[in-house]
Amino acid sequence: MRIISGSHKGKRLQAPRNLPARPTTDFAKEGLFNILRNRIDLSEIRVLDLFAGIGGISFEFASRGAEMVVAVDKHPGCVRFIQQTATKLDLPIRTVKMDCWTYLRKDSNSYDLIFMDPPYEMQALELGKYHGQIMEGSRLKTDGLLIIEHSKHQDISDLSNFVEMRKYGGSVFSIFQKEAGL
Repeated sequence: MRIISGSHKGKRLQAPRNLPARPTTDFAKEGLFNILRNRIDLSEIRVLDLFAGIGGISFEFASRGAEMVVAVDKHPGCVRFIQQTATKLDLPIRTVKMDCWTYLRKDSNSYDLIFMDPPYEMQALELGKYHGQIMEGSRLKTDGLLIIEHSKHQDISDLSNFVEMRKYGGSVFSIFQKEAGL
């Protein structure tokens, strides 16, 4: 895994092989951040990375100037790897070892952008529950973005506040934007 851009551009990170992770490919990350660059100023934003895995997306946001990234995953090895690497690189990433659903119910913070990369086996109905919890609560700021990475075999464009979907190989990013009054 490597960081594509920002203060740590080109930095390669080697996670232990025994971690249960499916890192977002460089091709897909580059595509996603090209889209985001035209939508939002990545510097000084607060990001929540749910199902963070080994932190590829968290490291990318932090390297590009995010004020704070909260990386949530339930696997202790993944959380340990993210925390150790963030400390070594002096990146503003806070890790939380917790089930993502539990974290969403307990967290009272508000974010400019929430990125979700759940297991591809997660059904659309469960993705919809996460989407609803995020859009209906105060976790996502007005005009904030929710990005859900999912399998190309799923279509969640019927969920509220859908903006667009981008496909990169077997991965899809569905983008939602919270409107005022929600």
